[in-house]
Amino acid sequence: MVLSATPAPLAHHQLLVFLAAITVLLLLARLLGALAERFGMPAVVGELLTGVILGPSLLGHFAPGIAGWLLPNDPAQMHLLDAVAQLGLLLLVGVTGTHVDLSVVRRHRRAATAVSICGLLIPLALGIGLGLLIPASVSATPDAQRWTFALLVGVAICVSAVPVIAKTLSDMRLLHRDIGQLTLAVSVIDDVVGWLLLSLVAAAATVGLTVGAVGVAVGYLIGFVAFAATVGRVLVRRVMERAARSGDSGPAVASAVIIVLIGAVITHSLGMEALFGALIAGILIATTRSAQVLLAPLRAIVLSVLAPIFLATAGLRMDLTALVEPAVLLTGLAMLAVAIVGKFTGAFLGAWIGRLDRWSAVALGAGMNARGVIQVIVALTGLRLGVLNTAMYTVVVLVAIVTSLMTPPLMRYATRQMAEGEEERLRLLEHDTWRGRSPVAAAPPTTTDGSPPH
Repeated sequence: MVLSATPAPLAHHQLLVFLAAITVLLLLARLLGALAERFGMPAVVGELLTGVILGPSLLGHFAPGIAGWLLPNDPAQMHLLDAVAQLGLLLLVGVTGTHVDLSVVRRHRRAATAVSICGLLIPLALGIGLGLLIPASVSATPDAQRWTFALLVGVAICVSAVPVIAKTLSDMRLLHRDIGQLTLAVSVIDDVVGWLLLSLVAAAATVGLTVGAVGVAVGYLIGFVAFAATVGRVLVRRVMERAARSGDSGPAVASAVIIVLIGAVITHSLGMEALFGALIAGILIATTRSAQVLLAPLRAIVLSVLAPIFLATAGLRMDLTALVEPAVLLTGLAMLAVAIVGKFTGAFLGAWIGRLDRWSAVALGAGMNARGVIQVIVALTGLRLGVLNTAMYTVVVLVAIVTSLMTPPLMRYATRQMAEGEEERLRLLEHDTWRGRSPVAAAPPTTTDGSPPH
């Protein structure tokens, strides 16, 4: 009997570099996150900048020897970091889903629908128009791919970033607010459509678009949501209720992680984004109220360890030194302006149709404006498909960083103008209980922005 050869274990040097990289990424992310909080910004701001500092934009440019050892160009070495980051990303999105209150979405379904549609179509149309106007000298796109390039630019501008929005809302303690729930719901809808559009762009760049391919993609999406809302909801509730009977957090945490990963596996195997399945799984877990308080350890490790590593890793492939070219810089500024105007215009129009007040519209526009790593993924896809060159990839990344940094101060200013209702205070107490915080200590008397009175 001959046994098949098994892969060799991780080499000593590979493990050393991996452990060193993870340690430095987490340490710097936590330090910069704390520094951002000292300046009144959510920790996500500092965590996003970690990758930019350690990547080719700064450390790789000024100290390439150190950067080359800590973060080598070896794909296998980077894939180790990517694997940890992807796990953190999926669990972050899943944990976020456990905070989604579907009653708020149902109550504001008209506003959510209107803001989603307007927040998608307006920036998408503006982005496609901008893509057609960008000079060929910058885009380096053949005429045959011009519309594919323009569509990719439109997708990059119309998407939001559920992971960044979720971490921002969590850092700012806005997940309990109605506007936080509505922002999350709208960004989820936008991202679902955005991933669908990205898959169509990928098809156009490779084999071309067909009615059959579009129909299959939409059919898978509808089928998965229908299955999750019926059979999946019953199964998840039974599993989580059974795990909660012991009263110990271990079975509940393990069950929740498995459910989130199963959701990610299903959607990814169907050609959709794994994030969508993780989010839907988290929303299903949220329907089991008895298990929520037992998930506090999972939320702690995800928000304090895995999420910072993911956000730091997201910036490692960014190279902002390409912006020294005037044409690239002007293209970046134009795309940034179109992205901001498109999202805010869409949010205002959708809020007006949905009969929301102006400060809710501002908060929605600010939240949806954050594109973060989702736009980076779109850019990476365009680079892999040959639709984007290095210069345009850098431009898209620039927009992702700036819009993510703009979101926290704008949302904080808008929410300060909005009174906090009794239902929101009760939801805050519930969320703090889930996180293992003392409700009494966590919910002192507050002003309209949720901060302690002076």
